[in-house]
Amino acid sequence: MNRNMYFDKRALLEPENMLLMYAQGAFPMADEYGEIEWYQPRTRAIIPLDSFNIPRSLKQFMKSSNFSYKYDNDFESVIRTCAYRETTWISEELVTAYDGLINLGCLHTVEVYDSDKLVGGLYGVNFRGAFFGESMFSIVPQASKCALVKLLERLVEKEFKVLDVQFITEHLKMFGAIEIPFSQFKVMLNGAYQKNVVF
Repeated sequence: MNRNMYFDKRALLEPENMLLMYAQGAFPMADEYGEIEWYQPRTRAIIPLDSFNIPRSLKQFMKSSNFSYKYDNDFESVIRTCAYRETTWISEELVTAYDGLINLGCLHTVEVYDSDKLVGGLYGVNFRGAFFGESMFSIVPQASKCALVKLLERLVEKEFKVLDVQFITEHLKMFGAIEIPFSQFKVMLNGAYQKNVVF
C-alpha cells in the first residue's frame, strides 16, 4: 500500500471498504491513542491448511475436556474479550467498525465454553477462500488453542485455501505457522479468491 496516497481513514472503516482492504492483504490496528492505521508487512505469517500440526498433547486434552464449541454465537463478547488487556490494538472505533463486517456476514468467531461460560475464542474476517485471523483469547488454560483447532477443522471442511495469522509467534509455530514474503502471500490470496466458500 502506497503511504503517499491519500486515504480517508474514516471511510476505510465502512464495511465494504474494510473488506476490500482485507482482500488486498491489509489489516487495521489502533495505536495507543486510538488512531487506526492499515498495515501490509513485508512478510506474512500463515498456517498452511494442507500441512498444519495439532500437538499430540492438545489432541489428548480436547478428548478429555468438558469444553463445548460454537461458531458465530456471541460476536461482541469474543471481540471485547480479545480487546480486554493492558495494551490493545482493538479500539472502540474498531469494535464498532467490525459490526459492519458482521452484518455483511464476513466476520466470524470460534467460541469455547465450559459449563456455558465463555472461556476462550477467536475471531477473523473471511473473503471468499481466505480467512484473516485477527485475535484470540483464553481465560482458562488451552482454551485459545482449542479454538484454533476448531477453526482449522472448519476451514478445511469448508475448503478454504488460506489462513492468515499476520505475525509469527511461538504459540502459532506449534500449529505449523510459517512466514512467507508478501509477494507470495498475494499470489496465494489471488488463488483463494477463485474459491467462493462459506464459513
